[in-house]
This record gives sequence, structure tokens and C-alpha cells, in this order.
Amino acid sequence: MATPTSVEDYLAALPEAPRAALEKLRKTIRAAAPEATETISYQMPTFKQHGRFLVSYAAFNAHCSLFPASKAVLEAHGEALKPYFSGKGTLRFTTDRPIPAALVRKIVKTRIEEDAADRRRRGIGEAE
Repeated sequence: MATPTSVEDYLAALPEAPRAALEKLRKTIRAAAPEATETISYQMPTFKQHGRFLVSYAAFNAHCSLFPASKAVLEAHGEALKPYFSGKGTLRFTTDRPIPAALVRKIVKTRIEEDAADRRRRGIGEAE
């Protein structure tokens, strides 16, 4: 796959099944984080809020992944994440067994709360 310049380019280059799974995941993340912006980071679709990483996702040969990159997510939702956890904060799923939308919403909300707490701790305002 050529280096994508937009999320739409990334998704358009995928086969039908992973594209559909990631489009559904994207819609769920967007609904849970309506203020977040989308970009490509490390050649993957990424959601950022206030310019800071929230979550990213990607398709691979045999699976798809969601990257919350957060110990707080693992601590808050550990049991629910066990079927998807592959180490180092990566959640893997297949197109026929996606991460449930309710769990994705919880993951995103936890990341938003974690980021807000970090920003408060650092004295960073909402507009930054």
C-alpha cells in the first residue's frame, strides 16, 4: 500500500471486508469523540483531540488493530479487552469478530478522560 495522505485514501486502498470493519470502527470512534480530528499518523488513521493522540487503527493481513496506547484503558477495561489484547496496548480483531461498539465507545471515553486529566495536571487549557 502506498503511503496514504488521508483517511479516505487509506480506507479506499483496503479490500472490502477490512474496509467495512474499519469504516464501522471509525464511525463508532467519531460518535464517541465528536470533537476529535482525523489524520494519518505512522501511516495509520488516527484520531486526535486538542492536537494530542486519542486512538488509531489499522488493517493487516490477517487482522485489524485498535491502538488506544494507554495503561488507563487496560486498567479500566482489562477483562473486557482480554479477547482482543495482543500485548503492548494493541487490540486485535478480525473482520468477522470485531470489537463491540459499546466497548469501543468505553475505550474512547476513557482516553478522553485520561487526556483531560493529564491536561489539567499540566495546566493546559481546552483551547490549546
